[in-house]
Amino acid sequence: MFVWFSELNPTVQALIGGLFTWGLTALGAATVFFFKRIDKHVLNMMLGFAAGVMIAASFWSLLAPSIEFSEQNGQIPWLAPAVGFLLGGLFIRLLDFVVPHLHLNEKHEKAEGPQTQFQKSTLLFLAITLHNIPEGLAIGVAFGAASLGLGEASLIGAVGLAIGIGIQNMPEGAALAVPLRGEGMSRTRAFHYGQLSAIVEPLAAVIGAGAVLLIQPILPYALAFAAGAMIFVVVEELIPESQSSGSTDLATLGLMVGFVVMMILDVALG
Repeated sequence: MFVWFSELNPTVQALIGGLFTWGLTALGAATVFFFKRIDKHVLNMMLGFAAGVMIAASFWSLLAPSIEFSEQNGQIPWLAPAVGFLLGGLFIRLLDFVVPHLHLNEKHEKAEGPQTQFQKSTLLFLAITLHNIPEGLAIGVAFGAASLGLGEASLIGAVGLAIGIGIQNMPEGAALAVPLRGEGMSRTRAFHYGQLSAIVEPLAAVIGAGAVLLIQPILPYALAFAAGAMIFVVVEELIPESQSSGSTDLATLGLMVGFVVMMILDVALG
């Protein structure tokens, strides 16, 4: 099975990886058919877990290979990773400015971005969708890097990254769908919003892989760009949300568990 997968075009591999993470988001959102509410302590742990996975993936799967590629190409080892990392954070900040959205646990009047008449459910959906973009890019860049056969990048490592991001997408899907159900939305509609928030991941994955394959010199920048975008989302959104309603110790433990799970996946498979 894996031999068949390894022979596919990297953009197709990235698409499959993105569809996989989207599918696990849908699986998480499907919990709305069984639960109307999630205990806030459990929700905080879930968000912390997602943050831990993204932090670990940002270093082991993205920044470390970026540094190694820069060294192999005779560049200043830290330059491309530093520039790409900062550009990734600036990219998400720009999206925050231009896309109206609302973070979990916030009231409608706390919506960020341009003023709009969107309902709270739409704003919550846009917020989750925003931070799924860098996850999709990370998957695509990882598969693109693996196809070039450079440094630490490997197809197994890219698959491990997709698995890790998919695992953390499950609680994200639930974290969006179940609260929407708790506010009175139908189960079917809440599920629809929850799973649809990750539809950008397959598209972003294809874009990431295609960009790396077309312009190979941008690879160190692209890897660090995805890392910077994910870290921005973690610090600006996931960690504050996981700590916003008490049970900060549980949220922190969730982060540490998520970090260890992704670290194990990356080291064992990469």
